[in-house]
Amino acid sequence: MSDRGRPRTFDRTAALRRAMELFWAKGYGGTSIAELTTAMGINSPSLYAAFGSKEALFLEATEYYTQAEGTEIWAALDEAPTACQAIENFLRRTAKAYSQTDRPQGCLIALGALHEDSSSGAICTDLRRRRAENLTTLRKRLERGVAEGELPADFDCDAVATFYATVQHGMSIQARDGASCLALMATVAGAMAAWQVLAGPDRA
Repeated sequence: MSDRGRPRTFDRTAALRRAMELFWAKGYGGTSIAELTTAMGINSPSLYAAFGSKEALFLEATEYYTQAEGTEIWAALDEAPTACQAIENFLRRTAKAYSQTDRPQGCLIALGALHEDSSSGAICTDLRRRRAENLTTLRKRLERGVAEGELPADFDCDAVATFYATVQHGMSIQARDGASCLALMATVAGAMAAWQVLAGPDRA
């Protein structure tokens, strides 16, 4: 009898989360189909039937990651009353989230795939897009600071947003290499010391 039309016998969302965690820990290129099926508790035909391909699974897992992980980091930007406090809270929450020991360390968006080849072109393009969107979110918060008079009119929002996005990416690498929350907080302190120069002594 054909399997067509039969309901799946696994929890798709739970399987997707396990795939996300594996990609998060090992990256796209470092994760095999065999490892995915083992982690997800399904066989290869079920994986392809439910998700289409390894590439499609990664793209869906990345979207799931964006919706389920680290939302508190980005919420910090809107919650703080000043741009300075927003950036500091953003980095402090990054340090805490990236160093948690009950999940992979660092950030899937930053570390999931960096070297594009014939098998990962769409993956790298998607991750670059997401990183660009994150950079835009930082820039808009700084532009709000300018509009509200907290920051000077000639404040270089693009450059400063790029600086703090780069700090966050570096923290992701540090966390993956085993840096503790305390060590990452030291990076936050250094990055916020730079704010004194970037914003000017009267605006810090």
